[in-house]
Amino acid sequence: MIKEFQLRVLPQQAVNESALKDYLVHEQGLDSRDITHVRVLKRSIDARQRTIFVNLKVRVFINEQPTDDDYQPTFYPDVSGKPSVIVVGAGPGGLFAALRLIELGFRPIVVERGKNVHDRKKDLALITKTQQVDGESNYCFGEGGAGAYSDGKLYTRSKKRGNIEKILNVFCQHGASTNILADAHPHIGTDRLPRVIENMRNTIVKSGGEVHFQTRMTRLIIERNTVVGIEAESLITSRSSLLSFSGPVILATGHSARDVYRYLHGNGIELEAKGLAVGVRLEHPSQLIDQIQYHNKQGRGKYLPAAEYSFVTQVEGRGVYSFCMCPGGFVIPAATGPQQIVVNGMSPASRGTAWSNSGMVVEIRPEDIEGDGPLKMMEYQEQLERDCWQQGNMQQTAPAQRMADFVNGRLSYDLPRSSYAPGLISSPLHFWLPQSVGHRLQEGFRKFGKMSHGFLTNEACLIAVETRTSSPVRILRDHETLQHVRLQGLFPCGEGAGYAGGIVSAGVDGERCAEMAATYLKS
Repeated sequence: MIKEFQLRVLPQQAVNESALKDYLVHEQGLDSRDITHVRVLKRSIDARQRTIFVNLKVRVFINEQPTDDDYQPTFYPDVSGKPSVIVVGAGPGGLFAALRLIELGFRPIVVERGKNVHDRKKDLALITKTQQVDGESNYCFGEGGAGAYSDGKLYTRSKKRGNIEKILNVFCQHGASTNILADAHPHIGTDRLPRVIENMRNTIVKSGGEVHFQTRMTRLIIERNTVVGIEAESLITSRSSLLSFSGPVILATGHSARDVYRYLHGNGIELEAKGLAVGVRLEHPSQLIDQIQYHNKQGRGKYLPAAEYSFVTQVEGRGVYSFCMCPGGFVIPAATGPQQIVVNGMSPASRGTAWSNSGMVVEIRPEDIEGDGPLKMMEYQEQLERDCWQQGNMQQTAPAQRMADFVNGRLSYDLPRSSYAPGLISSPLHFWLPQSVGHRLQEGFRKFGKMSHGFLTNEACLIAVETRTSSPVRILRDHETLQHVRLQGLFPCGEGAGYAGGIVSAGVDGERCAEMAATYLKS
């Protein structure tokens, strides 16, 4: 017999299967000898009141062993010799496009400018040691894309775009914890996601697909208004050469591939400027956030995870909000080239560091920025990152200011201890940030401090500058076919094309583009 229950329990009652069995025996009248397994289907924390509860949906197996898998696996056939589709970019959009192509009987050829996920890690470490950024291998470029080493959060509000459960199940099939199927805000963790990504790549290769690292697309091959392939350059010194690949193209280059945007614009491929959000990374001691969110001076205690928060308000007609909250995490240097400082956040699976951070950003619309042309929002990003680099001693040392000092327009004569490894330098962010951003952040922080007592504090630190919240450009595509509005055979995909906002939504869009590319080849 199988029964399902909706439970509202204390954290210590939800900590493991044994504790849940005890609760079911005492509160639901079940016999402990009859319970063979308890599976958590959904899990969320309700911290609105002083007493914290965990809301659970559980499936209880009574006098029988579970017969269904913890996740739903996908079958990937051998596609050797099948028609090819080129996938440019091995971030979540590209990887899920490649896997879906295999399901549909097509052979993906993945072309990625960066390194594989393990070699890439060495270049990330060098950013702190040398204060230099490798323009082809960094926190945004390389296998896994921007998400691989910046958290692996899987929460999305894009519920109508596609099969989110499918995306989570594919992650589980490739090594992610099945907890992500149950948690309200699923999270793999920066320390575990690289192994999952490598397993996904192995599935692509084992099924007959190809993956080419350190291979940068240089141009689209266009014949009679149809994309029929790409030319690419090998970036491996010993193999430096020009390559060509034939087939329709899924373009999933990520939100930081500015050279791709310039190439497309320069060759008359239709783009439009897209709104984005810019601001800072706000870092608190994680214990303080735990105390505030869990209404307890002792913080999270033994049974609760590092606390999350979410804030949103309006200031002078523009949204001000928290973004990509990383409880128990780090602030990281996310620049992709010289003369840039960009910060982002990440968390290990344990979420166990001494800090919690989030982006705190202000909505910027195209009409807010002077000038014309589809690249003006990207150019605004670039200028802000250059300004930040100059304030940071023209290295990866990031300008920073204590939170209350920023709100009150005061200099910070010292800074709190921080997770940002390249180091911080005290800087008057309130003075040099664009007034439309700085003033709105100040007002937003005042509102958030009233919503959550203790949040607005000089124990917290603002680290500049957070600019890569989303793509500043949208590559125009047809609503039905997902092809570029002017070119057949080109499928702009994922966050870089302006159609997704995070790992899961990029994965969903990758699958949709794969389906449309398959339909295109069959027509």
